[in-house]
Amino acid sequence: MSENQNIESCPYCSGKHKERDEEEYKNLMNRLKRIEGQVRGLEGMLENKAYCTDILMQVCAVTSALNSFNKVLLANHMKTCVAEGIRKGDDSVIDEFVLTLQKLMK
Repeated sequence: MSENQNIESCPYCSGKHKERDEEEYKNLMNRLKRIEGQVRGLEGMLENKAYCTDILMQVCAVTSALNSFNKVLLANHMKTCVAEGIRKGDDSVIDEFVLTLQKLMK
């Protein structure tokens, strides 16, 4: 199965796609790889019977990294997808953006 088939069949995806420039792609991937490493670190801490507060502090770091990832992705989305839709007269991007913000702020 190709990568595009995985995206298209993803039950969590909208079915829309976005071409990212190389810099944005690398930035986001690097952030995700660091987060992945932090999560693996949590697994190791648990396996090594680390103290509760030490694990909680690491969870805080992962949460902060995910929030930072979201902020960067959201800013990129506003500057590209939303702005482009508005320039084309597609006001539905505003409704979609508001709905996304509402979901993020739960």
